[in-house]
Amino acid sequence: MKILILCTGNSARSQMAQGFLQSFDPNLEVRSAGTEPASQVNPNAVEAMKEAGIEISDHTPTLVDQYLDDQWDYVITVCDHANETCPAFLGQVTHRLHMGFEDPAAATGTEEEILHKFREVRNQIEQEFKQLYERTIKQDDH
Repeated sequence: MKILILCTGNSARSQMAQGFLQSFDPNLEVRSAGTEPASQVNPNAVEAMKEAGIEISDHTPTLVDQYLDDQWDYVITVCDHANETCPAFLGQVTHRLHMGFEDPAAATGTEEEILHKFREVRNQIEQEFKQLYERTIKQDDH
């Protein structure tokens, strides 16, 4: 089962979703990419995921273009901008889904308030992707 998760910067939401899906089932081949990738994974995303017991500090934002010719069981956008600007995939995509989440990197305030927003979004991503995995992906994989 091959899953690609797309976001604009590929620095927070898509990286967290990738981390969760891989933690649910290590046999899944999960990648994440961005339409305009950042230079690094957001440190607050790394911290929020570490608190959930998932290590993503070794992840690197990647440009979606390198995956356009591949076949995917699922291509999932996690931000509205990536959904609107999602490039055409030349390879076969069985399921294309959009699961929008607020951008925690846009949060303002103290460091603690910003990290709190990352935790909120992390929890939403975990819940939504757990449901998707349990109800759909796990069923498709057997």
